[in-house]
Amino acid sequence: MDETSQKIVIVDLRIPFFRLVFFLVKLSLAAIPAAIILAVIGFVLSAVFAALFGGHMDMFMRRWSM
Repeated sequence: MDETSQKIVIVDLRIPFFRLVFFLVKLSLAAIPAAIILAVIGFVLSAVFAALFGGHMDMFMRRWSM
């Protein structure tokens, strides 16, 4: 480390309650589009793998019998 750099330790963080509630509401609302985007990416990747490896969509719907 440089001689000019300093170590900083945070010992307390004061956040008003309603500001924290507002932040958490915004965070939960932002998670909805993120989940949709991740689901679309997952669907596309599973379709690519099914096309490459010859998977059938009905293999998840039929019952396994022994």
